[in-house]
Amino acid sequence: MTRPVSAYAPRSERKPLYVKVVTQPALPGCWAVNISETGIGLIATPRGPQEGPREGESVELSFSLPDSNEHIRARGDVRWRHESGGAVTALGVFFHSFEGSDGVKLARYLTTARLQVVVVFASEEEARDIRAALEGQAVPHFAASAEEAHALLARGDAAALLVCGQEEARALTLVEGLATVSTDVELSGAVPPSDLASRIIYCAPAAPERLVALFNAGLVFRALGESPSREAVRQAVLQAGRERGVRTEQWRMTLELERNLLRERALSQARPAEPGGRGEEEVGLRSAAMQRVMEMVRQVAPHRVAVLLQGETGTGKEVLARIVHRLSGRGELPLVVQDCGALTETLLESELFGHVKGAFTNAVADHPGLFVLANGGTIFLDEIENTTPNLQAKLLRVLETGDVRPVGGTQVRHVDVRVLAASNKDLGEEVRAGRFRSDLFYRLNSFTIDIPPLRERPEDVPELARYFLHVFNRVLRRSASGMSQDVEDMLRSYPWPGNVRELRNVLERAVLLSRPGEVVSRRLLPPSLVTVSPARNELAGDGSLRARLERVERELIREALERHGGVLRRAAVALGMDPVTLGRRARRHGLWKSD
Repeated sequence: MTRPVSAYAPRSERKPLYVKVVTQPALPGCWAVNISETGIGLIATPRGPQEGPREGESVELSFSLPDSNEHIRARGDVRWRHESGGAVTALGVFFHSFEGSDGVKLARYLTTARLQVVVVFASEEEARDIRAALEGQAVPHFAASAEEAHALLARGDAAALLVCGQEEARALTLVEGLATVSTDVELSGAVPPSDLASRIIYCAPAAPERLVALFNAGLVFRALGESPSREAVRQAVLQAGRERGVRTEQWRMTLELERNLLRERALSQARPAEPGGRGEEEVGLRSAAMQRVMEMVRQVAPHRVAVLLQGETGTGKEVLARIVHRLSGRGELPLVVQDCGALTETLLESELFGHVKGAFTNAVADHPGLFVLANGGTIFLDEIENTTPNLQAKLLRVLETGDVRPVGGTQVRHVDVRVLAASNKDLGEEVRAGRFRSDLFYRLNSFTIDIPPLRERPEDVPELARYFLHVFNRVLRRSASGMSQDVEDMLRSYPWPGNVRELRNVLERAVLLSRPGEVVSRRLLPPSLVTVSPARNELAGDGSLRARLERVERELIREALERHGGVLRRAAVALGMDPVTLGRRARRHGLWKSD
């Protein structure tokens, strides 16, 4: 028997786990790097991209949990697979079933699992102090020899290795030997990368010069000296656990960014055409206002100048940035998008310019930064008004010189990147209010494109609505067959404070709620939008008697069809009409579409 995993289960917390995993189809050199109740992250060393399970395929997994000796057998789907360009391949697998009670075993392990620590060469007194220091925080495993320490580390779940004792030569030999073993097996693909391995906390005597050399080589995480306090040991172990978890997540996010860049490149090379014959990016650009915007886009795209896109949220600034990138001659190279309002100043600076190992807490490996990753292509900085003056100064330097220096680094790298920026606010007003640097504004202001809100271009609304209807029919596997005339009128007259993004959400909701073949009517629209119904306002408006009677008739037919679920015969009975006559009038008013 297998226990299914709900497809709608919330994504649970990942925990580091470094154990050997056997897969079917077979994947050589496969190890787990993290695990949760819903999925597992793997790295492997296949001989080529065709070996082992590929993205979208099912895979059987078998692995043992450290300490508990429980064996887990599961089936899952490969949600993503990434070839890093070297020997190592990374995969993300989503569990959909377990063998027997293995799912319960895994959940129990994740719930009860605590930090695991290997302690080597500790005297009885040191062991007693370490147990007291880690009580309730971590589980120590003691080794009397280097061989025993290697065996305990091979379990795959030790966050830290405490090297104790009074024999300097033995302690240093073990640390340097671990580095040699780690390098050898990394090259063979037998274990995860060394920056995901156990952190070494050195509590033995050592000559200062040798200890500095170990630090510089990245072999020692903390050096506490001989006979450290219990508090120092506890804090070092907890920091080791946190850092290893952070590094695992950074490693995963780096792979995700690389995958997205590759997919973005593939999509830009083969973007599907919109049903109306134009590319999907150009949907909703028929109004005179947007045609003027597109003319400016076509003029500026081939030239390497900074472009500033200004407009309300949801107006499509990122869509226009992608069009500029596609028309710029750099379309084959990466387009990197960063929301400047989503990160703190420190994280955003690190994300844009990169950092070197050791530049700040948890900077356990070099990170190139988005400007380097976008070299030769385009970088789009959304919500640039949220950057700080300090970061704005560094952005100005990149714009003027093309030189990027990572956080904590001394080497400068020159990049060729086209910069596009966007703001939800008027940056000129932000400069006058003292919230944005004038020098950066004038550098970005060399070519500004103001994007009008959707309420100022109502002629674009029906086309956008029909396009979204087509898209969500396909994505949600529905068959909504168009929109009634009064719905089109309502959409056209609505002020759309959320702009195109809000219109998209309204159509997604309508298609999701629609019955097979149903015309989108007022019944499928959000109540907040229906309350400003143009049809009801028209009833009280001016016009000839005939026009007003036509509007009354359309409203009565619409309400009858909605009340009876779109069934024409039932609506005809309620109105006391012949179904054929009702069908003809409903079609004339755009309320009914025959098969």
